[in-house]
Amino acid sequence: MASMGLNIEEQKAVERFRKDVVDPSQTKLVILDFWAEWCGPCKALTPTLEKIAAEYAEKGVVLAKVNVDEEQFIAGQFQVKSIPTVYAMFQGQPVADLTNARSESQLKQVLDQLLSQLPVQAGDAADGAAQGPSAEEIEQFLAMGEAALGEGDPQRAAGIFAQITEFASDHAAAHAGLIKALVQMGQIDEARQVLSAVEADVKLAGDPAIAAAKSALELADTQVDEGELASLQVAAEADGADMDARLAYAEAAFAANQRDAAADMLLGMIAEDREWNDGAARAKLLQIFEAIGLEDEWVVATRRRLSKILFG
Repeated sequence: MASMGLNIEEQKAVERFRKDVVDPSQTKLVILDFWAEWCGPCKALTPTLEKIAAEYAEKGVVLAKVNVDEEQFIAGQFQVKSIPTVYAMFQGQPVADLTNARSESQLKQVLDQLLSQLPVQAGDAADGAAQGPSAEEIEQFLAMGEAALGEGDPQRAAGIFAQITEFASDHAAAHAGLIKALVQMGQIDEARQVLSAVEADVKLAGDPAIAAAKSALELADTQVDEGELASLQVAAEADGADMDARLAYAEAAFAANQRDAAADMLLGMIAEDREWNDGAARAKLLQIFEAIGLEDEWVVATRRRLSKILFG
């Protein structure tokens, strides 16, 4: 891709592309993924591409991502009309269009064929590690995982977080996200195993993200079946003075993913008697906030409701 006759910004774009794609493709097979933050199918495809790139790293396969919003000139040069658009690049040239190969098996089939035909330089284990996602890409994947959790898709979130931990085993937020995703899927034993392994690592154990995940796991221990939940609700509503019954229902409601019901009950208790049982209702609500995450929109809105009760 020549840079003559280009303006400064276009020249910079070309240099970035040369560094990230063209140069590595001289000896490696580069999977070139054109994507954007707003593109749902792009986000769905990303974990698959990451997994394939990791598995094929020792064979000389590298993943490069181009955000079409940030690199419009490069996208234009490739005449990208829709996204995701995915190419296989070797020695600076597209050698295959991978866009329609969305499944792992399809991608592997195409890559195996290309690797058998092209003089791609295989990498050792160290090379594979070096070709992992950048810190910026890891943070993007983390945001995707958190978004999946917020959208009620814990299975996809767990896959994303698990992939991050493979590349960055010391990433506390990724481990925490994986624990929360497993909790949402009802895989409590698996979540406990992940937490146990994380807490054995001194560097990770004290991280606030891990503390939040631990809170989510503790709250999940109060999970009951639908019949028990209904009975707890009846008991809580039958006698408003029975604070223990109301707290038990709030805990079970949250464990059943009924956030609003849990919050309404706890906020009502705080409004009536904030000092009951050494502030147990408020403490439980704060634990819920920690488990979900203080930046979550629902938490922010519920904290406003709590502040209005406490401070008028």
